[in-house]
Amino acid sequence: MESVLNTNEPPSHGRKSITFKVNPNTNQMIATEINARLRTIRDKVESQERLTMDDGLFLYQPDVPLHEVGELADLVRQRMNGNVAYYNINTHLNPTNVCVYRCRFCAFRADLRDPKGYAMDDEQVIARGQEATDNGCTEMHIVGGLHHQRPYEWYRGVLSTLSENFPKLHLKAWTPVEINWFEFQTKNSTEWVMNDMREAGLGSLPGGGAEIFHPEVRDEICEHKANTHAWFHTHRTAHQLGIRSNCTMLYGHIEKAYHRVDHLLRLRELQDETGGFQVFIPLAFHPENTKLSHLKKPSALDDLRNVAVSRLLLDNIQHIKAYWIMLGIGTAQTALSYGADDIDGTVRHELIYHDAGATTPEFLSVDRIRELIIEAGRVPVERNTIYQEVIRDPNDFSNWSIGETLPVS
Repeated sequence: MESVLNTNEPPSHGRKSITFKVNPNTNQMIATEINARLRTIRDKVESQERLTMDDGLFLYQPDVPLHEVGELADLVRQRMNGNVAYYNINTHLNPTNVCVYRCRFCAFRADLRDPKGYAMDDEQVIARGQEATDNGCTEMHIVGGLHHQRPYEWYRGVLSTLSENFPKLHLKAWTPVEINWFEFQTKNSTEWVMNDMREAGLGSLPGGGAEIFHPEVRDEICEHKANTHAWFHTHRTAHQLGIRSNCTMLYGHIEKAYHRVDHLLRLRELQDETGGFQVFIPLAFHPENTKLSHLKKPSALDDLRNVAVSRLLLDNIQHIKAYWIMLGIGTAQTALSYGADDIDGTVRHELIYHDAGATTPEFLSVDRIRELIIEAGRVPVERNTIYQEVIRDPNDFSNWSIGETLPVS
């Protein structure tokens, strides 16, 4: 595993060279070859045999019918999670947007003297926690910029303030990019930072900062921030400490199909080792207001193919999330038939993707989320961050308790 994560050479993942038959007049794969490969992959999926790098590359080919890829992914979804679709009641907190890094894909960051730059104080943090609690939130998703004039204690204080005042809120906080920054600030190890943050109230890690792992892409879009090795080291350390985490992939910018499959298989390898990932979230790139604004955003068909291929390759990660903020409501709803079993949640105060041009609402009501899931033919189940069922008091929505760990067979 380490040899994969520390090298600039793409991992082989046991890949053997194969050749697709191509029509020289159209540069498209021949239909008979497509059908034969799909039959082979269907046999693997039905027998629960692990798919390979070459299988993933094949499934990403635009000539391969999307509806058939989706059908296979839906088979896996049904097998792993039944007919339910999960959601949660959550809110976002971005304590600051001032950041020392200048990632090309980011529209959220600001310079210290930028008029849009900000850093929240304790009063603002407590107000956001109170709003979350009053609205029945079970989770607060906390990420932000790396503010060079805010010490480590300020970041820690965000968690300790929330934890002390709102102990029922699960704090899903800090990507490996931020953890790496905290190591730099404190001159302490990843394990020390993780334990100290857990003492302050950390419940789990989000999956952000992964972007694309392969150096051909990562060095182009975010060359200075925490590298691939640091991302994996942080999540491996968290898992070893018993802290669960999510994982992501940012697609639809300068990466190719190979980079996506490579990314997914690296995640699969770490999950084989630790079992600590709860859910994978494919994140569609939004180019507006970024340094890559000349690019087109992924189409809905691209989005659905990424959801489906992710479900097929990540056979050891229980859940696939269709993040409606990035995909759009209609595409996220459709993705529930393309391998996804989670639609995220109410998502109050999301800034990062709306700054990059997302036109989705900044909030969805619980009734609307449940309606979307039912329309898609699924049974809505509210979960908390670590996939335990949430049981609501019918007379007081803000009063809730935890039930069984999901999925329940």
